[in-house]
Amino acid sequence: MPSSTTELPPVAAEHIAAVNAFDTDRIVATFAPDAYVNDNRREIWGTEAIRKFMDKEMAGNHVTMEVREVIDHYGDLIVRTRWDGTYDKTGLPDELVVTSYFAIRDGKITSLAIIANQPSPY
Repeated sequence: MPSSTTELPPVAAEHIAAVNAFDTDRIVATFAPDAYVNDNRREIWGTEAIRKFMDKEMAGNHVTMEVREVIDHYGDLIVRTRWDGTYDKTGLPDELVVTSYFAIRDGKITSLAIIANQPSPY
């Protein structure tokens, strides 16, 4: 069983605050220069591509993230958040909970996987 924590590491807290403020510059500043984001099976490499993605799909869609659960799993960070925004909600549940898997090194996000998980039968 993973260990739950109640506190986000500073860079993850800043990342979520920047997303909620729709501030692309602040969002990008949380990433290492050669970081990648995997969103919906799309790999987005480097801060230039991350900036374009975050500007269009996060800030542009006014995505907000409400933290529901924080798990430290062997030094990697799993954060479950309730999302809202102006994105297309067709086919999505009324309450969209998205899991973000962060790898953090030297105070920067080196990788971020964003997944709207399905319930497991196991």
